[in-house]
Amino acid sequence: MVTPATGSWMTSHGRAVALAAVPATALVLGLAAMATSRGDMAVWIFAAGVVPVLIALFVSIVGSLARGDFGLDIIAALSMSGALIANEALAGVVVALMYSGGQLLEDYAQGRAQHEMTTLLGRVARTAQVYRGIELVETPIERLHPGDRLLIRASEIIPADGQVHGGAALLDESSMTGEPIPVQRNAGEAVSSGVANAGAPFDLVLSNTAANSTYAAVVRLVDSARFSKAPVARLADRYALGFLALTVAVAGGAWFLTGDAARAVAVLVVATPCPLILAVPVAIVAGMSRAAKRGLLFKSARILEILPQIRTVFFDKTGTVTDGYPKIASIETAPGVAEVNLIAAAASLAQSSQHTISQALVAEARRRSIALTPPMAVEDIPGDGVKGLIAKILVVIGRPDFVTASVALAPLPVREMPAGSTVLAVAINGVLAGRFIFIDTVRDDAAATIAALRAGGVSNVTLITGDQAMVARDIGKRLGVDDVVAQATPQQKIDAVTKAKAKAPTMMVGDGINDAPALAAADIGVAMGARGAAAAAEAADIVVLVDRISRINDAMEIARHTRDIALQSVTFGLGLSSAGMILAALGYLPPLAGALAQEAIDVAVILNALRALGGGAIPPETSKTSSDKPCRPDQDPN
Repeated sequence: MVTPATGSWMTSHGRAVALAAVPATALVLGLAAMATSRGDMAVWIFAAGVVPVLIALFVSIVGSLARGDFGLDIIAALSMSGALIANEALAGVVVALMYSGGQLLEDYAQGRAQHEMTTLLGRVARTAQVYRGIELVETPIERLHPGDRLLIRASEIIPADGQVHGGAALLDESSMTGEPIPVQRNAGEAVSSGVANAGAPFDLVLSNTAANSTYAAVVRLVDSARFSKAPVARLADRYALGFLALTVAVAGGAWFLTGDAARAVAVLVVATPCPLILAVPVAIVAGMSRAAKRGLLFKSARILEILPQIRTVFFDKTGTVTDGYPKIASIETAPGVAEVNLIAAAASLAQSSQHTISQALVAEARRRSIALTPPMAVEDIPGDGVKGLIAKILVVIGRPDFVTASVALAPLPVREMPAGSTVLAVAINGVLAGRFIFIDTVRDDAAATIAALRAGGVSNVTLITGDQAMVARDIGKRLGVDDVVAQATPQQKIDAVTKAKAKAPTMMVGDGINDAPALAAADIGVAMGARGAAAAAEAADIVVLVDRISRINDAMEIARHTRDIALQSVTFGLGLSSAGMILAALGYLPPLAGALAQEAIDVAVILNALRALGGGAIPPETSKTSSDKPCRPDQDPN
């Protein structure tokens, strides 16, 4: 089954092949006629090879003019028409062949550049093995529902988001994260669709439908990115009218001054079809493909033009410059309470809660191989804590004031907690048994990322967060930012971004629902998609699929490299074309030689544009964060 995007490319590719075949066949047959002294027949054959390409070209030009675009295809049409009128049919068919061949080469180059994106689209699963009672039933992925338990066989692609059930799973997440080393996910850990089972079969309990899964969202972003048009390409279109006027002026001047129509035709053919038509889109798509390979999805090609101009960057805090997952900084136990027993009781009850603090507590117990007991008679009080029975023993976990209100004995001594820490108190059978101190740590690569942004031309970095001022200032100081905006509402984030945008191109980096408006307001919005909210991914221009903030620097470098190559191709291509036009006007390049020279220029600039697929200095990874997972847009750590 072919995806719409792939099918569209195949259709256009087939048309390009057919159009190039017509003048190629005519050229072979015409040369054969000339070899048998049938010159008159050869002229008609050459002309017959030009006409279909000319018709297709005129249809394209009419459509462009209707949209208000004055493209350089007009020069190609003038050169072919001029060649027929001036009785230069051989030159005309060569121009037709080279023009249609150039379009075919561009089509091939774009297909080559889009390989990484197309690979994503080809990984969509079609059916899944679903447990129905004691049987396994092969079910189309459209009929999967949250709560279904699936058997994921060896090498099989996971069709929808879910959690590992039972034992552990060994997964190849390279299609989503770019990391080639398989990753182990333990029971209860979340897994994204689109990754492959690199180990033994395992069970997966779905948390989402296939249509709303991570991978489906990635595919939609890929389709959106693939068919966008970059500002640098629009800039090339604006050059078209001026270059068209120059070409016509030089051709007309050569004809007027010499009376030789062949010189005018030679000028036209040496300017056709011009690198502006071919090189820019190839470089743009190549750059987007390279970004996808690094776990960066660009929603539109305009990003490649804007990113190198960014001078102000706003960073959200939680889940952006911090890990976003609470970690246990210390454990305090009451006299006579063993630490292992405190963890066992608290983590057993925490199994019933979806709160990130509870999940971190359960993860700590599993890390220490502490056996957990299923909780009974659980009472979850949102915002306060959880009560329940663990082996008939009453356990209470939650906010210190909530827990201490339920105990008979005095609480543990009060002491000053680290900035930004969260305290989880634990009571067992009406006695305060201890407390856990959690902190959200700064990403290992955050400071290095900010330093690299400054080295790349960013002049102002601001930390903007809804968190408390004391916490925000402490983190801002450690990261070396220029300014800190704390306790900011979504509207205040928009206001700050809009104000900065009026002074310089601005980028906002975030991951939560409350960041989405600011992401949309910025010149470039970047969503940390590895654990961010779907709203942030929808509002952003770039989605980072790997849980590494350093990939933002990769995006900046790829954009600079791609833009430089596109402009380089245009500049050198136009320079060589202009030199060829002068030689043709002076009579040193006849029409046939002019056509061959121009196509050699086109091939050269296309090959140069393909350099955007590689090259350019990508900074080495500064470090790995604690969780290098593919995107899970259903979570919002803020």
